[in-house]
Amino acid sequence: MSTPQPDPADVKVAVDAALAEDLGTGDITTEAVIPAGTRLKLVMATRQDIILAGLPVAMEVFKRLAASATITLEAGDGDRLRAAAVIARLEGPAAGLLSAERTALNILQTLSGIATLTGAYADRIEGTGAVLLDTRKTLPGLRALSKYATALGGAANHRLALDDGVLIKDNHIAVAGGAGEATRRAKAAGLKDIEVECDTIEQVKEALDAGADRLLLDNMAPEMLRQAVAVTGGRVPLEASGGVTLENIAGIAATGVDFISVGAITQSAPAVDIGLDPAAG
Repeated sequence: MSTPQPDPADVKVAVDAALAEDLGTGDITTEAVIPAGTRLKLVMATRQDIILAGLPVAMEVFKRLAASATITLEAGDGDRLRAAAVIARLEGPAAGLLSAERTALNILQTLSGIATLTGAYADRIEGTGAVLLDTRKTLPGLRALSKYATALGGAANHRLALDDGVLIKDNHIAVAGGAGEATRRAKAAGLKDIEVECDTIEQVKEALDAGADRLLLDNMAPEMLRQAVAVTGGRVPLEASGGVTLENIAGIAATGVDFISVGAITQSAPAVDIGLDPAAG
């Protein structure tokens, strides 16, 4: 399977915003402390086991502020790296490299953290037939790149935005007057591939009867998930969601659901530890 690539437009938007946030009117410390023309050699390495994600974005930061720098990559996005693995070597104008350092590392550590946690979840259900999905629970402004990182970690992308798919959730159902009625309204509006969130087996039956194309089984215990699998009999894909952890995801996959969505992989992934230090010699 080919390695996903970030959309250049998403990279530009993220880098523009991150640099505007971090630079302000300029790096006054570097301007005062580092003499003009000073050169610097740096080594970027991971300090823990990671799945690398966001390297093209981080390198774009360095290219913006240190355009003449020579950058040698020794790893690529999607690589599973052991602690102390070298990611890149950089040599160029000290002022630009130092001003770019924090922004580049913030992006790389955040996206690699997402990919690394995603990989841990994906590993737990490998071979079960269930597919790990991400969600819209992402850091504001970083959704596209966060979902790029989950894909590198082994997840499939769910909806990117509200116009990217139909998902009738519990509040839609409450306002519409029931899962069946909400489904019928969506179908009457001409919408396709309608997914309906269900909290109970009764809602599963109601949504199925109304013509739902897919069901999201929300916060159901494994026994109820198995009941839902039996009730649907393979007529529509089933997605388990809510309360999924590294400890219970394998058991959820064993119930026979087709998909498992996990908000934590984008909402709560800890940043990984990646260093950028002066090269020896």
